[in-house]
Amino acid sequence: MHRPDPAASERQPANAALRYEVTRAELPLSCPTPAMSLWNSHPKVYLPIEAEGHAKCPYCGAEYVLTG
Repeated sequence: MHRPDPAASERQPANAALRYEVTRAELPLSCPTPAMSLWNSHPKVYLPIEAEGHAKCPYCGAEYVLTG
């Protein structure tokens, strides 16, 4: 029996945008992020963003920019 996940309807689609802004409160950074649905995404990968302030996902090409 399948039980729907009520939190899943509140999540954004995975890899839907090409650029995302993240804050230090959201670190460590992974793609897909915890706010994204995982069922239709690539494997989770952690991205080193602290040193340069930006990172690109090797799977989907999404660019992440550290703000604040």
